[in-house]
Amino acid sequence: MKEINTPLKEAQIKGLKAGEEVFLTGVIYTARDQAHKRLVLAIKKREKLPFDLKGQVIYYCGPSATPKGKIIGSCGPTTASRMDGFTPPLLKAGLKGMIGKGSRSHEVTRAIRKNRAVYFLAFAGCGALLAKFVRKVTPIAYKDLGPEAVYKLEVKDLPLIVGIDSQGNSVYLE
Repeated sequence: MKEINTPLKEAQIKGLKAGEEVFLTGVIYTARDQAHKRLVLAIKKREKLPFDLKGQVIYYCGPSATPKGKIIGSCGPTTASRMDGFTPPLLKAGLKGMIGKGSRSHEVTRAIRKNRAVYFLAFAGCGALLAKFVRKVTPIAYKDLGPEAVYKLEVKDLPLIVGIDSQGNSVYLE
């Protein structure tokens, strides 16, 4: 499996192909529906974002409560299509990767191709297992949203599949 690191660089992204298995290491940010809404609103208002989107990866995830002695609770992917309406402006602002489950709209696939980004698939139903790849968790924004707040995760060898590559090729259309 190919190893990639964040922040994502254009050469890394260009070399990824739909269906390819990868290990992702580095910093990623969690964000679900309500956090996406706030991020896009901040972009529209030209406000400072809680983190720089350039080259970053957003994981569509709302971690569960952290059990005693653990770094994070279960942290499996949520359905990516729920974020489709928010995705094009985030990609335009510099976001380079997204992690979720399920297919994306044609509009998002076009935006991924246009902005030379990538959509990764995380294994659904494996939230407790995926938590084992998280080395550190830091809440950074919208803490009032609870598990839907934005968390900075440091991950090591997070196993993913390239769902949509930078050319717009999709595992859902193969």
